[in-house]
Amino acid sequence: MVSGVRNARGHVLVAICSRAEFLQPHCAWQGGAPARAGIVTVDIADVPPGLYAAQAFHDEDDNKKLERSFFGLPEEGMGFSRDARMRFGPPAFADAAFAVGGDVAVQVALHYY
Repeated sequence: MVSGVRNARGHVLVAICSRAEFLQPHCAWQGGAPARAGIVTVDIADVPPGLYAAQAFHDEDDNKKLERSFFGLPEEGMGFSRDARMRFGPPAFADAAFAVGGDVAVQVALHYY
């Protein structure tokens, strides 16, 4: 569940990432859903048991990439599992990590900078 979506433009994209994939442009397990203001649910199936972190963003312009300002700050809403925050850079994997061992519901709050 992705909360804090500010409008219905574009899609909300979510990636479930291993430690090696975290903060990289592509993770093995990805999904998306049309954006709508408030909460958007994105289902991602067949994630094997293990330790992962979720990264999500509101792709308002539907170009499949996170837009950044001249200074490198995200121009579209983004967030991480366990509400791991960006403080002078991206969060550590450990701050966003959660265990998968069956069906898991993960919440990600988007933040617009």
